[in-house]
Amino acid sequence: MQTQLLINGQLVAGQGAKQAVLNPSLGSTLVEIAEATPEQVDAAVRAADAAFADWSQTSPAQRSALLLQVADIIDANAETLARLESQNCGKPYSAALNDELPAVADVFRFFAGAVRCMPGSAAGEYLPGHTSMIRRDPVGVVASIAPWNYPLMMAAWKLGPALAAGNTVVLKPSEQTPLTALKLAELITPIFPAGVINVVFGRGPSVGQPLISHPKVRMVSLTGSIPTGVNIVSSGAATMKRTHMELGGKAPVILFDDADIDAAVEGIRAFGFYNAGQDCTAA
Repeated sequence: MQTQLLINGQLVAGQGAKQAVLNPSLGSTLVEIAEATPEQVDAAVRAADAAFADWSQTSPAQRSALLLQVADIIDANAETLARLESQNCGKPYSAALNDELPAVADVFRFFAGAVRCMPGSAAGEYLPGHTSMIRRDPVGVVASIAPWNYPLMMAAWKLGPALAAGNTVVLKPSEQTPLTALKLAELITPIFPAGVINVVFGRGPSVGQPLISHPKVRMVSLTGSIPTGVNIVSSGAATMKRTHMELGGKAPVILFDDADIDAAVEGIRAFGFYNAGQDCTAA
């Protein structure tokens, strides 16, 4: 298993406290991984900040080509990634391989296409003799914190759009389910310039907090709980960090008068328990 962090293009061992990573279906320890220290978090953010100058100036075509390479690598290593996801999340291997891995690769292909056809509002002539225009610029270093229910899928959702837009990223997967994100870091290291993608491991207080509060982080993306979101928004207020919060909860269901009740109940039952009920779109 790949247990090293990715900092500035190099796989390095964490130097902090060791954390057990479990197989929840068996109740056994898969591996112990050392957390990133605050110094390693700082090094990851500074590497991302240094890489931003050149990466932000690459063309959409260049970024698109690299994202397509990521998708191809995921397809080529689908069985390995699915096995890790199955072991670390306790979910069926067939579901990880057949439901999730194709969608993970498709995330990178989607953003590889989207970056080459970004729409914009029509410029308006708001003042006589002046022409208005819209320019899209990347924001800088994005700190991304992913959850435990779909670890690789959520890593893809964090990385794909940020990289496509020309940002650099420091990703912190959940300390409970980090194995596929760490493996992906190893697989894609040869593709991107050093520092463009960094992956650190650890708990929220010891690794997440110094990451989101780092002065060189310009945006924080979280998929997680409401209390964590409140903490991130509060921490980022002093430096006006941009935030993207997808916070926890189950999806409600609204049935109209013409609904097929039997079909609706079957759908609610199926998705209420899909992925052990650990799904933000479950009813």
